[in-house]
Amino acid sequence: MTDPRLNSVHLELPRRQDFRAAREALLGARGDHTLCAEAGSALLASAPNQTAVERAGAAAPDARFVLMDKEYVYPLKVGLNTIGRMPDNDVVLEDAYVSRRHCAVLVHAGDACELHDVASKNGTFLNGRKIDGPTRLKTGDEIRMCNKHLVFVARVPDPDHAGALPTKSE
Repeated sequence: MTDPRLNSVHLELPRRQDFRAAREALLGARGDHTLCAEAGSALLASAPNQTAVERAGAAAPDARFVLMDKEYVYPLKVGLNTIGRMPDNDVVLEDAYVSRRHCAVLVHAGDACELHDVASKNGTFLNGRKIDGPTRLKTGDEIRMCNKHLVFVARVPDPDHAGALPTKSE
């Protein structure tokens, strides 16, 4: 295991086996370019993982991809972005029904992002449908975990979906 956030010691069988299989699939989905970009950004990072920016009156974060809810904007970094209720996740959701490590968004070094459920107890839903494997994200997609709703937004051109956020030059 290469990411300490993805340990499974707290889980009981058979959920621990499901989590480990999901973790291996998630970590295996990163390509060489994404791994290099992720390693480079880890060397530059000196702040903790919490990245929430309050939406009211705050400047928009400088990120290519973000998750948004009614209160916060969560910038996503290249590589693995964990989502759950534990404080060391990249996106921390305070909800007792959200798993400690509920799901993850994998941002590739190119312009693609994938949503992965990591054997959460209550499942991860994309646009109302429960995902059963890695699922590509498009601007405007709604991610639901229990009672928490997040919207995925891209600042890069997305030919499959109009309405992406404008780039800084626009």
